[in-house]
Formats: sequence, structure tokens, C-alpha cells
Amino acid sequence: MVAEDVTLVISRCLRAPRAAVWQAWADPEQLKLWWCPKPWTTEVLGFDLVPGGSFHTLMRGPDGGTSDNPGAFLDVVPLTRLAWTTSLLAGWRPAPEPWMPLTAFITFEDEGQDTRYTATVLHKDAAGRLQHEEMGFYEGWGTCIDQLEALARHLS
Repeated sequence: MVAEDVTLVISRCLRAPRAAVWQAWADPEQLKLWWCPKPWTTEVLGFDLVPGGSFHTLMRGPDGGTSDNPGAFLDVVPLTRLAWTTSLLAGWRPAPEPWMPLTAFITFEDEGQDTRYTATVLHKDAAGRLQHEEMGFYEGWGTCIDQLEALARHLS
């Protein structure tokens, strides 16, 4: 299988300094303000920003719908990158049956006074990638990145 068959990538230049973008990601109180497209809201149920630490969000929609996303951080390099997955839970424990198994790599790079923010999302197979794309990956993650940028600009 070719890697491109399972990968979705979104990259944007955010008009905010890298430290502010990182702060919006690394502080769960800030994360919940931008993590899902409004009017949905996010509750952070677990957030231990270390390899093997919990990363668990619960999103709630205005119509009563929910999206429960337990997972774990895999890699954390402050101000530079982080990786997380829904295939593992805190303490490296295998997730019983993630509704969408994925691993995401987020990078933060200086681009002048701004930040190049790139999210690379790997799926178990091409069908999972296609499902995620058809669910609105680019629109949904793009909206969240817009919200992240607005918050980071406010924090800087």
C-alpha cells in the first residue's frame, strides 16, 4: 500500500507567533476553545502532554450529538511538534475499538513572524482515510485551524 492512500494533510500559515500557537494547543483550557467547529463545544477529559499521556476530548453538538475521542500522545517536542493517536490510550494501553483509528502529527515552524502549522493524519487503511475525508476533514479541520489562529493572535 502506498502511504498517500492512508494520509490526509492540511497545512496553513497562521498569522501568529509559534509560541502563541503552541500555547493554544498545549493548554487544555485554550484547546477547548478551538478544537471543534463552532457551534460544537469541546470538553477535555484527559490531557497529559507527555509521551504515553492521555489525550481525550468529548465534542458536543447543538443537536445533542457527541463525538468521544479517547487517545494518547505519542511524541511531544515543545514548540516544534506533537503526535497523538486514537489507537492507544494513556499508558500505552491499546484502545479497545476506536471509532476512527488514526495517528496525527502536528508541526509548528516559523515562517517569518508567522507559524507554518501542518497536520498530517495517518489512517489504518485507504477506506478509513476516505471515510474521514468524506466526513469533511478539510472543511472541519480547516475551521478549527481558523479558530486556533484567531485564539493564538489574541494570546500573542
